[in-house]
Amino acid sequence: MKEIFDIFLIVMSVLALAVFIALHFFEAGYGYLFDRRYGPPLPNKLGWVMMESPVFILMAVLWACSERMWQAGPLALFLLFEAHYFQRSFIFPLLLRGNSKMPLGIVLMGMVFNTLNALMQGGWIFYISPADYYTGWFARPFIYIGGALFIAGMAVNLHSDHIIRHLRKPGDTRHYIPRGGMFRYVSSANYFGELLEWVGFAVASWSWAGAVFAWWTFANLAPRAASLRRRYEQEFGEEFTKLRRKRIIPFIY
Repeated sequence: MKEIFDIFLIVMSVLALAVFIALHFFEAGYGYLFDRRYGPPLPNKLGWVMMESPVFILMAVLWACSERMWQAGPLALFLLFEAHYFQRSFIFPLLLRGNSKMPLGIVLMGMVFNTLNALMQGGWIFYISPADYYTGWFARPFIYIGGALFIAGMAVNLHSDHIIRHLRKPGDTRHYIPRGGMFRYVSSANYFGELLEWVGFAVASWSWAGAVFAWWTFANLAPRAASLRRRYEQEFGEEFTKLRRKRIIPFIY
């Protein structure tokens, strides 16, 4: 079983590289970059629930069926993971404003990846990792450093989403440059927050499964952040470029 899981991680890593390369040529067509080429449009709220809820549900099933469900280390990781996806699946969609659409193709691709990711994270935490892997977990630095990074990233992500939601007044359809918070440093502060979350989770779980997910997060969001930055430059010109923001990682990229 461990050998099959290792192959699974390698395949997922290679797929992430392929996605990273492809997204430099094809923009992920949702949100500000919405594109009908990716399928018929769905209401944004419905699309987000359909796309994100499978990982929340499957992770809960994997936890509930595991003999490790009440072990402190796996339980802490489970709660961190599910906290993000409960917010993303059921709270974030309800907070969305306006009548934006999401292509069905993007939703389906997200559902597939999220299902695989639940198998990747839940599989390692609850089934594949050695029986004594989490013994004395809270005497080690991983959970504290990773947990702090995860919580900081989630705070950045939520605050950045709040800024984006309140850029427009009801009925306004214009685009605006997000300002404040981590937007002082990057044009896609919400993506930076999410990347920080999953880097933190990789540290907290101290696993290749967590590292592969962090790599997937970067591979998916970094090219999109680059595309968004180009759109801002095209639409706002010097008003945006003079801010000298990086794309997704403050002071670096």
